[in-house]
Amino acid sequence: MTSALDRNEAAPLKHIEATQATNGSARLSANLHSQVLDSLGLAICEGTMAAGSIVTIEILEERLQVSRTVIREALRVLTSMGLVTSRRRVGIQILPLKEWNLYDPQIIRWRLASSHQISQLRSLTELRSAIEPEAARLAAQRAPLADASELIGLAGKLWAAGSAGDGEEFLRLDIMFHQLILRSSGNEMFSKLHTLIDEVLAGRTDAGLMPQYPHKQALQWHTDVANAIQTGNSEAAGEAMLHIMRRALSEMSTMWEGLVDLSPNRGSNTIE
Repeated sequence: MTSALDRNEAAPLKHIEATQATNGSARLSANLHSQVLDSLGLAICEGTMAAGSIVTIEILEERLQVSRTVIREALRVLTSMGLVTSRRRVGIQILPLKEWNLYDPQIIRWRLASSHQISQLRSLTELRSAIEPEAARLAAQRAPLADASELIGLAGKLWAAGSAGDGEEFLRLDIMFHQLILRSSGNEMFSKLHTLIDEVLAGRTDAGLMPQYPHKQALQWHTDVANAIQTGNSEAAGEAMLHIMRRALSEMSTMWEGLVDLSPNRGSNTIE
């Protein structure tokens, strides 16, 4: 087997820095341990370190110019995520996509920072479309009064931020709105997906897929969802959220038209 880093003379850290500059991934961490973790994680998600290849701790120490302790700690985290595995007397093997914990927010962040950003956004948006309408329907049946009232307030603030073209404030409020609906569904499994909402909405903004002024119909649907939840109209809540999801898919569909390879490792040990 070939070494993942011997195949590519450029160190992963340099590759990651270039990728971060291209994609504007300012949310990746800055301390030494996190830098090494981000460097390796993004290199794997990008395909610079291809599935099936082998790398040794000694090579990583030399190329990244950090201590063995830092390398080992980063590899421990990557192992827990299913990105790598240690093979005795061989080295560290890069695992294929099917082994990854694809719901881990850090893996999502790395995939969004890679050249596979659009495929990741598509997968996340399709997941939202399957879950959030049902979450809204359940929230209409189960949301505490305080949560329902907060949703009404958030919908009004969203309308104001969208109308003013305040993209940063709109993103912050939109994340809060959709996360609150997941929590208000009364389904603990839905609630645990709230970090995905943060990543996909922030990822859309980082990719330049959000207009400065959101469409008024989209703003109205957010208001409709909040009103339906407050009045206990589960069908109306689910339908309004479905409209939001369909519009998001429609607006983003032009970005992924023509994409064939949905996963970095599909059909080979390398990411194309």
